[in-house]
Amino acid sequence: MLVFPEATLAWAPTSWQHADLAGLTPVIEATPKIEVLLIGCGPELLWVPDEIRAGLRAAGIVVDGMDTGAACRTYNVLLSEERRVAAALIAVA
Repeated sequence: MLVFPEATLAWAPTSWQHADLAGLTPVIEATPKIEVLLIGCGPELLWVPDEIRAGLRAAGIVVDGMDTGAACRTYNVLLSEERRVAAALIAVA
């Protein structure tokens, strides 16, 4: 799922191997602009592929990959600081 301060949207990937930049278009096109995208990779931290990292950087979005639990906690902290944050979360089985 894609989590924004104002909405939650469906996100197709059920594992990190199925994630791509095209699936993150709602984050890139969000208004107001997202500053930070937290990617919850599932039960463990996995490297964010260079294509995704570069595409988000080109859009002016800082990306940080982490396990999904940490992404949820960090999202809440940044949201409480009134940062423009979004999270792309893969469920933990």
